[in-house]
Amino acid sequence: MNVPSRLDALDRALPHPFWQDTVTPPPAAPAVSGSMQFDLVVVGGGFTGLWTALLARQRNPGLSIAIIEARRCGGEASGRNGGFCAPSISHGVSNALKRWPNEAEQLIRLGRQNLDELAADLQRFGMHVEFERQGKLNVASQPWQVDGLRSMQRNYARFNIDCQWLEGSDLAHQLDSPAYAAGLFEPNYALLNPAKMAAELRRICLEQGIQLFENSPVLQLRADKDNLRLRTESGEVTAGKIALATNIAPPLLGHLASSVIPVYDYSLVSEPLSDAQLQAIGWTGRYGIADAGNQFHYLRKTADNRILWAGFDAIYHFGGRRDEALTQRPQSFQRLAEQFQQTFPALGDMRFSHAWGGIIDTSARTTMFTGCEHQGRVAYALGFTGQGVSASRFAALNMLDLLAGERTERTELLMTSKAPFRFPPEPLRYVGVKLAQRSLAREDRDGHRDLLLKTFDAFGIGFDS
Repeated sequence: MNVPSRLDALDRALPHPFWQDTVTPPPAAPAVSGSMQFDLVVVGGGFTGLWTALLARQRNPGLSIAIIEARRCGGEASGRNGGFCAPSISHGVSNALKRWPNEAEQLIRLGRQNLDELAADLQRFGMHVEFERQGKLNVASQPWQVDGLRSMQRNYARFNIDCQWLEGSDLAHQLDSPAYAAGLFEPNYALLNPAKMAAELRRICLEQGIQLFENSPVLQLRADKDNLRLRTESGEVTAGKIALATNIAPPLLGHLASSVIPVYDYSLVSEPLSDAQLQAIGWTGRYGIADAGNQFHYLRKTADNRILWAGFDAIYHFGGRRDEALTQRPQSFQRLAEQFQQTFPALGDMRFSHAWGGIIDTSARTTMFTGCEHQGRVAYALGFTGQGVSASRFAALNMLDLLAGERTERTELLMTSKAPFRFPPEPLRYVGVKLAQRSLAREDRDGHRDLLLKTFDAFGIGFDS
């Protein structure tokens, strides 16, 4: 077999998200112009903002609702991710137990309920997003990672979460790779096409009479006793209430700037694979896969049997840079391609069709959080840390509860209501992230969790998945 080099495997790769090629972009909505007024204005047209507007319409059909998006809906994190749709709002069961042991059972129940409700909403509104609830396979390579999967299995049993332990031939029938020694399969997990999800949410919002403005960056939020105003380059919008769903963009509430940092994540998508190629690696099902490292990979199939292979590198740039040029990083693409060849030598002649990056809004505890300010008139949600495909819907409901002044099970959670540890200013931030990532890489190699990581654990700070 003539195995291409890692550079040859990438020589045809297009420098944009694969998902963009699966949708036909609609004409852009108009930009904000002049002076307008609405009962509720949602800033941000990604998953969180679109869900917020749609669910607000279901709660109150008479509201005047607008979405203001800086560019095009779904063009940032929402349209660039892997489409893993988790039955969790807490970045997994283990994270819930570690950080909020007293409400872990509640978080797990609410996460599973949220995925059920999301699936029901897709059916109710006729949204075609390639939703597949076929499960997820968690795999481990190092002995300490196998121990971690065993711990996950025990936690799942504690909360009656269905799962199956896999080793040897059992694992090979699900995924045949020399890289992995054990696996834990969980059937209650979903995948979807993120670009189609954003496009369908956008379509339904418009059908529900929600006003949409695109290519309208909000430059300022002003609040006084009587009014909330959002200023753009070409107009001003007065709002009764505002939901901020701007994710990793510089926040309009300045004090939130240190609550999350922009971390760049990178993805490759292969050319379509034949049934024989997929059988060669034992991957004949439609489930997603993720490995158990700190520097982890996640992979899945697309509708036309390409493989998305992503993760490992998580790049923070000094000063929290957010440049579009940073979404292309050849060294990360080359590393991913090389790691793919090592993981799946049976696919050595495979090439990649797309290579891209995107920003993750990383919080120091790896979960989203919410809040409400200006006498209960401005709500926000951010910090999803790569787990926002399903959790964004829960965050939308949480913001709407806050804006309505309602104390609900969602708003009373410590996870949502207590702000995470704030990142220090530069240069301490950059140094701290780099030191943490070095320690995490060392743990991946030898299984040793050093003093720095143990100290972070004690303060509820985390950078791993």
